Amino acid sequence: MDDVLVVIPARLHSTRLPEKMLLRETGKYLVQHVYERACLIECASRVVVATDHRRIFDAVREFGGDVEMTSPDHQSGSDRAAEIARRTDAKWIVNVQGDEPELEPRDVDALMAAMTYGVKMGTLVHDELTDADQNDPSVVKAVVDAGWAVDFTRDPTPGAKRHLGVYAYDRVFLQVYAGLPPTDGEKNRRLEQMRAIENGVEIRAVNATHKSEGIDTKEDYKAFKNRT
Repeated sequence: MDDVLVVIPARLHSTRLPEKMLLRETGKYLVQHVYERACLIECASRVVVATDHRRIFDAVREFGGDVEMTSPDHQSGSDRAAEIARRTDAKWIVNVQGDEPELEPRDVDALMAAMTYGVKMGTLVHDELTDADQNDPSVVKAVVDAGWAVDFTRDPTPGAKRHLGVYAYDRVFLQVYAGLPPTDGEKNRRLEQMRAIENGVEIRAVNATHKSEGIDTKEDYKAFKNRT
């Protein structure tokens, strides 16, 4: 598959770990780790950081990355990716969250292989969901049925899979999706993918080989630094 645009939404302010994109105790910005992993996705025709702040823009330029400014008013990463998508004619858009520095590129390639004709949206999941994960609201759980994600929650859910921070979209659908108003589930659960679910859109779920750990807290970042 070709014609795949990978977008890394990266906003400056975050609730639990402010300015985390610019953390660099490893010697590299957090967003740089994500960018470099994304550049290893074989099907990607372009990788770009989409940011709302000049400081991140300048940081990405500093390490030689591709970056574009986007509106500060977007409510989700997919909305930010949609703005970038409007400037391109790429067939497929992949949204890689900017706090996933241990992303496995081969898993994204597998996801894109499953984005066949007629599939509007896809995501990655992982089978491992520990008791600690089940009780951690920062770990999103995906309910999967016959290869399709049918629900997402932050609550303990027997039989669920761990949701990973990667989404794939048909570019035309992404524009439709970004134009839909936030749904109750999206607002109440703070999960942007609920907008698709509650509008009747099926989401292809592909099992990842690697359980990447997102960076949401100081403890997460410290653990990542120790693994690096």
